[in-house]
Amino acid sequence: MRKIHVIGIGAGDPEQLTLQAVRALRSTDVFFILDKGEVKADLTRLRRDMLDTHLPQGTYRVVEARDPERDRAADGAAYSPAVGDWRSARADIYERLIAEDLGEEETGAFLVWGDPSLYDSTLGILEEVLGRGAVAFEYDVVPGISSVSALVARHRTGLNRIARPVQITTGRRLAEGFPEGVDDVVVMLDAQQTFRQYAQEDADIYWGAYIGTPDEILVSGPIAEAAPRIERLRAEARERKGWIMDTYLLRRHPRD
Repeated sequence: MRKIHVIGIGAGDPEQLTLQAVRALRSTDVFFILDKGEVKADLTRLRRDMLDTHLPQGTYRVVEARDPERDRAADGAAYSPAVGDWRSARADIYERLIAEDLGEEETGAFLVWGDPSLYDSTLGILEEVLGRGAVAFEYDVVPGISSVSALVARHRTGLNRIARPVQITTGRRLAEGFPEGVDDVVVMLDAQQTFRQYAQEDADIYWGAYIGTPDEILVSGPIAEAAPRIERLRAEARERKGWIMDTYLLRRHPRD
């Protein structure tokens, strides 16, 4: 039976690899990496650097495939179908890689940024591949340090306050309104910089981009003051690197 490790590799800092993750790396014969193109080539390079650091040369293989493009213009009712089509296209690639490049008694691995359980499609895609029935395998999951954990650690704050809830959501959902009954909200996947919508709120923001990498940028403070600076730094970073991945915590002050 083929076996697959889904390994959380942290938010970008190679030192965030857990001992469990290193053990999983060392038991892997084939690493599958999806290439996102030249603009994001440094993401592939970071993965390869981790392998070079922890594994002797010649003890493993790396198989790369091009990541399918997603329709990022899809919005409203078209959004979910567009994501579904993209995930199915990825499932086609995963299925082919496992069937053609992983021996019956070998172990393969997918290296997942952050933690595989949080806003990542790998587990769902593997389940889709298994459901098709064309290729059989077992898989396990190695948790990783998420960008959320890394963000609050770098800002030296907690996710929640005493006896208060915290919610993790996306920019798309935050645009619909602040979650009811929640004053601490972590926002991921926010290409539209939805925090600007709340610039007049009595709230603080803890923002970070490229967390854990040499390109890391951190900003915190009252959102009215920090939002313009974040917008400027974000635009400069995206222009410089061609892409950006950021996360932030919005924390509203208690109302009297």
